[in-house]
Amino acid sequence: MTEEPSAVPGERTAPGAGGQTPPLRPGGYDPADYVDCAVRSAGAAGVSPVLLMAVLHNEAYKPHHPLLERLWQWWKPEASFGVANMHRATFEQVRRMHDLSGRRWEDLRDDPAFAVHAAALHLGDLDRALPRRRARRYTRDELLALGYNAGERNMRAFARGVPPGPMARSYLRRLRDNWSVAADAVARAPEEAPGAGTHGVGGE
Repeated sequence: MTEEPSAVPGERTAPGAGGQTPPLRPGGYDPADYVDCAVRSAGAAGVSPVLLMAVLHNEAYKPHHPLLERLWQWWKPEASFGVANMHRATFEQVRRMHDLSGRRWEDLRDDPAFAVHAAALHLGDLDRALPRRRARRYTRDELLALGYNAGERNMRAFARGVPPGPMARSYLRRLRDNWSVAADAVARAPEEAPGAGTHGVGGE
């Protein structure tokens, strides 16, 4: 049985709260189902909604349903959770930095809207951790996506010009492939949250 979504502490209602549970059937999950939540959460975190949607597309490689994720955790206890595939250590960092004391890592599994919100907050944290002077090999959004995938320390290394490894390069290729799909989803959203930038993969 799926638990009822609860409010995000400090906001009382999670941005985009009420996002439906992804379908149980494999292959039936579409990140675009959460575009309204992504736009609101990105605006609140000060990051690009297209970036957030592209990350959700990158992380859509497995079925995202609470029942399936429970089974996955039984087999792999430290597996990532939620539609944004966040690991426990990352969530705990986000929880501390943003005073989400009333929320648990398992909430990412059962509350898709909260999972999207947590991903947006983490991208915002990564944005603030980027060095001011960066190599021009990657755009800001590309570096943030690499940080989401490989961690802040690696992101900062990539920003200094250290080449990423095969897994990070694969993640970046998928991000670029998903960018136009993510941008189309954001363009179809009813309204864009104020302050959410939409700078693309090819620009700053």
